[in-house]
Formats: sequence, C-alpha cells, structure tokens
Amino acid sequence: MGFSFSTENVIPVIWWRYGLNRYTDIGYRLGIPLSGTGVDINRILMKKDRRWDVLNIGYNIAPNSSFDFTYYRFKGSERKDKQNPFNIGWTGFRCMIIPNGRYKEIEDPESIRYGFLYGRRLSYRWGFETGYFHDMKAGFDPNNSDYPHQYKKWPTQFSRGTGFSMQLFLYLGPTKKKKK
Repeated sequence: MGFSFSTENVIPVIWWRYGLNRYTDIGYRLGIPLSGTGVDINRILMKKDRRWDVLNIGYNIAPNSSFDFTYYRFKGSERKDKQNPFNIGWTGFRCMIIPNGRYKEIEDPESIRYGFLYGRRLSYRWGFETGYFHDMKAGFDPNNSDYPHQYKKWPTQFSRGTGFSMQLFLYLGPTKKKKK
C-alpha cells in the first residue's frame, strides 16, 4: 500500500497490492478525480538468486486511458552476505495502447507507444520510476497534421510529452491483520 506522485496525474494516487499466491498479485489504484485509477496484475515469470522477471498487464483510466503491457527485470542488491529487501532496482519495456484518446477528430485515434523505464526503491518508504514511451506513427514533429501533438493547447494521445513518465512512490508498508 502506498501513494504515487506522478507527472501524469498531478494529484497523488493511492495504491494497494494483494498477493493471490507466491507468484501472482493484483493491484488497484485510486486517483482523485479518477485520473490515474486502474487495475493491474503481476506475474513472476522467472526467479533466480537476487533477480526476477515480471510481466505486468494493466488498465488506466485517464484523459488518454490505456492498456499497458510491461516486462520488468528486477534485481536486489546484497549487503554483507544478506539481502537488503529495500535496495531493489528495475528496468522494463512497456507497450501502451491508447485505443481512443482525447483527440477524436481523425479516422485513427489509436496511439500505440513503446519505450523503456528505470526504477529504484531508495529506502523502506521511498522509490521512483522514470521512462519514456513514444508513438512511432506520430513521429517527433510537433507540427504533424495527420497526428497532431496538441489540440486547443492540450496534449493529445500523439504528443511527445504524453510519453514521459516520472513517479515518486511513498510505501506505507503491509497492513497488519489481527489474528483471532
């Protein structure tokens, strides 16, 4: 459980994770007013020593709502022959599909973005993630008339700026249930 402060949502998002079994968990996010709200599922694909690979599939509600498919590679560091559970870093590759973005004035409003991300848990309470995901058909030209990057001074699903992701996490720790 924790909070996420991100450039995408501006307003903090609260999130919860629940383990279904040893290798699978689901997550819920609640943004106010709904921007950043979503659900996702993680599945550990491979685990060896201090490394593990995870597939994440999620859906986000936002002005440019998206389906996300992310392949993560996590690595925990060692400290004096003991694993430090809070010193974890990760990299990832993400595909974002925005089926119907803000800008609907064209025949093909779908945006498909690909990109890389990097993240790190800094301590018991704090972590961050940053990345960039680009839509190839929109290109880098902000004056692209086929897939405009702005509409009425707001970024569209094709904007280069829509692809930037920066998040700061505040971990609140696991909930402690009373045993009966």
